[in-house]
Amino acid sequence: MSPATPTATQLRRWLTVSTALLALGLPGPGGAQAQDGPSATTASAESGANAAADAPSSTASAAFRLDIVAPAPLDAFLLRHAELQRFSVLPDLGAAELERLLLTAPADLRQLLATQGHFSPRIAIRRIEAAHSPVTVRIEVEPGPLTRVAGWRVTLHGPVSEDPTTLAQRESLLAGWTLTEGQVFTQQDWDAAKQQALRALNRHRYPQASIMHSLADIDPQSQQAHLLLELDSGPPYRFGELRVLGSERYEPETIRRLVRLAGVEPGLDYDEGLLQDAQLRLLDSGDYESAFVRLDTDADPNAAPVEASVREAKLQKLVIGVGASTDNGARLSLEHMHHRVPGLDWRATSKLQLERDTRTLNGLLESPIDDHGWRWNLGAQLQRQEDAPLVTTSEQFRAGRTQSGRQLERQLYAQYDRAQVHDPALAVQAEAASSLSAHYGWTRRDFNDLTNPTRGQGLALELGAGLTLSRDPVPYLRTKLRWLGYRPAFADSDRPSRWALRLEGGVVWSGDDSAVPATQRFLAGGEGSVRGYGLRDIGVARADGGVDPGRLLALASVEWQRPLWLNGRRSEWETVLFVDAGAVADRSRELDPKVGVGAGVRYRSPVGPLQLDLAYGIERRALRLHMSVGFAF
Repeated sequence: MSPATPTATQLRRWLTVSTALLALGLPGPGGAQAQDGPSATTASAESGANAAADAPSSTASAAFRLDIVAPAPLDAFLLRHAELQRFSVLPDLGAAELERLLLTAPADLRQLLATQGHFSPRIAIRRIEAAHSPVTVRIEVEPGPLTRVAGWRVTLHGPVSEDPTTLAQRESLLAGWTLTEGQVFTQQDWDAAKQQALRALNRHRYPQASIMHSLADIDPQSQQAHLLLELDSGPPYRFGELRVLGSERYEPETIRRLVRLAGVEPGLDYDEGLLQDAQLRLLDSGDYESAFVRLDTDADPNAAPVEASVREAKLQKLVIGVGASTDNGARLSLEHMHHRVPGLDWRATSKLQLERDTRTLNGLLESPIDDHGWRWNLGAQLQRQEDAPLVTTSEQFRAGRTQSGRQLERQLYAQYDRAQVHDPALAVQAEAASSLSAHYGWTRRDFNDLTNPTRGQGLALELGAGLTLSRDPVPYLRTKLRWLGYRPAFADSDRPSRWALRLEGGVVWSGDDSAVPATQRFLAGGEGSVRGYGLRDIGVARADGGVDPGRLLALASVEWQRPLWLNGRRSEWETVLFVDAGAVADRSRELDPKVGVGAGVRYRSPVGPLQLDLAYGIERRALRLHMSVGFAF
């Protein structure tokens, strides 16, 4: 919480103490203390940052107006955090009090500049008086050269320094040090480098590691910084028994299965990533509203218990959802979940979703997870889909097993499909097509972040074999492949960007006259496919208008994603340029790619990227806006 605006009495007390300290050559109460020992001259601007929240929005009733002249972005930084700004709102500030404030201002500004790497600035202060207006205090700042790191040393103490099995961990810690020779020294980067080195120990084997001593020795004359960091690893920890807390409706064995699937086994070296995976696995199961998995560091390090504390989800839940997208229009959904169906102990989910062109009703029954992470499931879906002038009604029933995870997902199931595509304007309705098929699905995600990825790749493969049930039974094969990868772009640039590359292909092998249901064939177009075209606009053209799903699918996309920088810092906003191309056909020689080009913006929100793209469909010769939220692969 920011401190309240000071009263005149508080100001006078502050000025008295500040003047006395200045006489002794010490920083005033508003200045920050050295962070890293007697030789350090770096400082924190926390008090100034708090003061910024109280800065006046208008100078109409201000005691004086503050004007800081400095190179950008330092001018905005100093104006936001300077102590003088905090006291400019006092209407009864006297001339003598203002003079004493100006005496303390240079020390405060030097402290702020030091946090940005400037340790030898020149500061000139002038008072400008004019009739019928507040006094203007103009501060001219020449920040001087930036201080750069001349040398650094990280020393490890404790068992980590002697254990030969930790050699790779020690080398990784040193290789990951960010403030190397020649880099600009700032307080923020110094703090980040220390915490990153400490986390390299905390994450694996040594959860009790701590900073013994740290020193940033600054020489303002040579603009050089010499850094020293000493870390104490503490004892190495190994996983012990699992303790389950908070389980009521479900057997504790269910939690044990989920935790063990993440690799948290007794006798293994402590690994924070394994605990995080176990915690996410509990949450992703859908059975728990909250889950915390932690190591009991107060116990014996050789067999420290792992505590899994959970709060079970409500037995039944009803969720009403609303939303909108440019592809699907307004969306309304109603979802009911029963976590333990009486007499079966399976979880049941049913959902009704209404969109502009699509109506969907589906249900799913899922068994508890087994020792290998698999669940049995039974599913059904009814759908009505309008793609003017055509209407597709379909029914789908599925039974199989699923192994879900954030990184790896597998599916094995049998499926019945029935679909009918017809034109309501025609008197004769088309014959429905149906099939029975078996499928295997495999998905691997190797992204650095599953919410807002910037590196890595994902690969998904679907394989199926089926038999059509309408007309003469005909066998068919179906396969689909998806790949998404992020790669650095223009690595030599001081402001890195990346390429997002996407490939997708699908094939249905069958006789030319086989009646494979529309739900087993392919359409393209829209967000996540070919931008610049409507959802499912790309298919096999019909003589009477509209498109049919095809047996061949080919998609490719290249996107240049470039983060936006504000005041020298990377922001949460990005700009993108992209080219999409895709084609759907029944024969390879008929593949005719449709191309869309465009630009857009992204905002990296906590729930995933908010995407807004404006695309031009070259074949359509028209612009189309696409908007979506979140990332899924």
